[in-house]
Amino acid sequence: MVLRQPIVAVMGHVDHGKTSILDAIRKTNVAKKEAGAITQHIGASEISLADIKQACSSTVGSRLPDFTIPGLLFIDTPGHESFTHLRERGGSIADIAVLVVDITQGFQPQTVESIKILKEFKTPFVVAANKLDLVSGWKSSGKCGIVEAIGLQREDVQTRVDEMLYGLVGKLHERGIESERFDRITDFTKQVAIIPVSATRREGLAELLLSVAGLSQKFLEKELKTEVGGIGKGSVLEVKEEKGLGTTMDVIIYEGTLKKNDTIFFGTINGSAKAKIRGVLKPKLKPKADGDKFEYVDKVHAAAGVKLYAPGLEAALPGSPIVVDDKNPKTDQLKEINDLIKGILSESESMGIIVKADTIGSIEAVRKLLTAQKVQVKRAGVGNVVKKDIVDASVVRATEPYLGVVLAFNVGVAEDANAEAAKKCVKLFSSDVIYSLCEDYAAWVEEQKKIASGAAIERLPSPAKLLVLPSCTFRESKPAIFGVQVAGGRLKKGIRLMDKKGKIIGQVREIQKDGKPVQEAKHNEELAISVEGAICGKTFIENDYLFTYITRKEADELLSSCSEELGEDGKAALEEILSITDKSLI
Repeated sequence: MVLRQPIVAVMGHVDHGKTSILDAIRKTNVAKKEAGAITQHIGASEISLADIKQACSSTVGSRLPDFTIPGLLFIDTPGHESFTHLRERGGSIADIAVLVVDITQGFQPQTVESIKILKEFKTPFVVAANKLDLVSGWKSSGKCGIVEAIGLQREDVQTRVDEMLYGLVGKLHERGIESERFDRITDFTKQVAIIPVSATRREGLAELLLSVAGLSQKFLEKELKTEVGGIGKGSVLEVKEEKGLGTTMDVIIYEGTLKKNDTIFFGTINGSAKAKIRGVLKPKLKPKADGDKFEYVDKVHAAAGVKLYAPGLEAALPGSPIVVDDKNPKTDQLKEINDLIKGILSESESMGIIVKADTIGSIEAVRKLLTAQKVQVKRAGVGNVVKKDIVDASVVRATEPYLGVVLAFNVGVAEDANAEAAKKCVKLFSSDVIYSLCEDYAAWVEEQKKIASGAAIERLPSPAKLLVLPSCTFRESKPAIFGVQVAGGRLKKGIRLMDKKGKIIGQVREIQKDGKPVQEAKHNEELAISVEGAICGKTFIENDYLFTYITRKEADELLSSCSEELGEDGKAALEEILSITDKSLI
């Protein structure tokens, strides 16, 4: 067993400097190599321990710890996609993460989303408080360490930096995470380290690399141990066409060894599939002038980012796990992946929404959030939204209007799909932030229910319980005019009234309060009403209670569509009304 490289995901809000951080890290890797010798061609950057020591020597010097990890593997897919791409059995294969936050802007929507994902996957992380150079008055201080660089600033600049850093500490605390500037932490098991960084000036980069490497080695040793000769396992980053090779698969190998001529299993939209590897490619450190970016290798050990060439990769799904066939008849790796893919992409016979996303990991993340909201998914798929998705949603919409929608994460929408959505009035939600996507849908459902509730409350009879006031009969009949108090619910014009035995006595024609006509009356209000068909002293008497006549069907619709608008006294009145009407039917 040996320690492999930790797999590091870089996350954060758009424009907060994720790419700048990765560029700065890659420059560390190519400091003494030819320009362009970077490994983003396969979606990952390998930083060797020697490169880390070289990058940190001028700022840390002899204080460099004794590392046994071989280096770090940074994923060049910045953002939450690092997690939704890199998955295995419901979790992320990223060992540790760097959460990049613009120190001058603080938390933004994707910052919050990243933290939610990190907490969900229980992944350790550090915070890179980036763009330190944008703090008003900041002056770069050469090659000294970041703590010393802060100490060399004017007192007002130091105060601003501290205020911004503790603003981040406060925001993390609100989300149940304790944190502190990295050099002030006494217990790294209880606090998240915040490292002030300027990616463009390369300030704080050494401390960031050392923090990630140090935490990985100290706290993740068990997770990083791997059997070099073990069965290779990995995750698909991307499937794409490569000139001269055809369809290739960019993967991260996180366990064991993968070799040329190995047979691998991977996921497709129809379940699991297999292919024999014809080539394992790694980016060349010195690309040739003819544009040949890769070199063939016979095998790779975890953790590594490589490009695989094999026939039959066209249907491979980004985010799918891959595993090398161990040729052991007792194991069924094909079934394992098949069950996993079908579990995520399965189609339900019950009513539910349609989900489309860029990877199966993204779909799984969306499903988790929708399940938490108790929302059923009818069908989920990888790829752009197409016309069939809209048609399927319109079928659902016919019977379940709140579920007849399409949620699209990080994918495009075909022109005919947009046209079909407009034609069939199907709501289409699209976003590159998973939590925003689900929150937007939830907000829309709430809005639609309010609209429906408003329409229903106006159309349906509102429950009301009325007390006939003594000595307030102004006309006995044709129509009867008398005073009442609204003892419960809400009284509207046009409703039919019944007595306590369920017998209809007449219909409310007018409502007057203080001598002026009104459209409705609320709980505890006293007023005069005229009721066509009622006869004072015969169909009712003083101090009687009268009730709105409401059918069971109308009551069910009121409770399902307008429960909030009814209020507690309205619900109580409706319950009493139903007890009367139900008895009258016996």
